Amino acid sequence: MGIQELDRSVSTRFAKLADDARVERAAAALEANGISVLRAADAAEARRVVLGLIPDGSQVHHGASESLEVSGIAHEIETSGRYNAVRPRIWSMDRKSQADEIRRLTSSPEVMLGSVQAVTETGSLVAVSAGGSQLGPYVAGAGRVILVVGTQKIVSDIEEGFRRIDEYAFPLEDARAQAAYGVHSGVNKILIINRELTPGRITVVFVDEVLGF
Repeated sequence: MGIQELDRSVSTRFAKLADDARVERAAAALEANGISVLRAADAAEARRVVLGLIPDGSQVHHGASESLEVSGIAHEIETSGRYNAVRPRIWSMDRKSQADEIRRLTSSPEVMLGSVQAVTETGSLVAVSAGGSQLGPYVAGAGRVILVVGTQKIVSDIEEGFRRIDEYAFPLEDARAQAAYGVHSGVNKILIINRELTPGRITVVFVDEVLGF
């Protein structure tokens, strides 16, 4: 399923980039809630911004993210040799005999990269997951969290964020999961971050290009 296959009104509502005023409102609210905000004009600039935030040699993890894939950030993390990339390492490990080590590696990386499905104009982040492995690092496990977010994900409030997930993001992610893994996705675990108490721990990079679901 692609954007063109969704109901037109849903796509128009949830796939349209936010205007400057809306981005500025969301950014100001996030900053007031202890979450740093940067802005990039497109995916290429977002890649430069994100990579510029991560010192060489850092232990970096990321979950499955269309935003990271499309922007080329995931590829750079995994293949450049500049970073201690967690994801390739865990894929080489035995799921049964090394399960505890995998859990520890993925739960508390130095740097966690990802995205969310909605950002409210009042400064909250809404992330949804089928399995939940990225949510623990977002909450507190990772030393630093960097989230790449297309401005089409900005919504008015939490309620509209849930609608965006149910009506727009989930159908697209479910189709992707079936194509990639042969299984359905699910809105199984939802995380809402209203405030971050550690200064500089979470950074949102808003991108003025439609990225991810």
